[in-house]
Amino acid sequence: MPLQALRWALELTQQQVAAALGINQVALSKMESQTDLYVSTPRRLVEAMGGERRIVAHFPQGAVEINPFLRKPEPVKPEPTEPAAA
Repeated sequence: MPLQALRWALELTQQQVAAALGINQVALSKMESQTDLYVSTPRRLVEAMGGERRIVAHFPQGAVEINPFLRKPEPVKPEPTEPAAA
């Protein structure tokens, strides 16, 4: 769904969303009309409208949520231990 259509469906004006983002209405209008956006742009817009943006890839085997900010933790290497005193 285009971001402008989402805003309309939520019955929000450009002025309301722009105020939530701390930008002016003209800047929001430009953001809504862009066809090539950074991932952070729709996230900011959706959050300003009270939602949460998620990126989901759909494959024949199932859907996978993509979150570029989550990283698989590196395995922790155990600290070497000193031999017990005899």
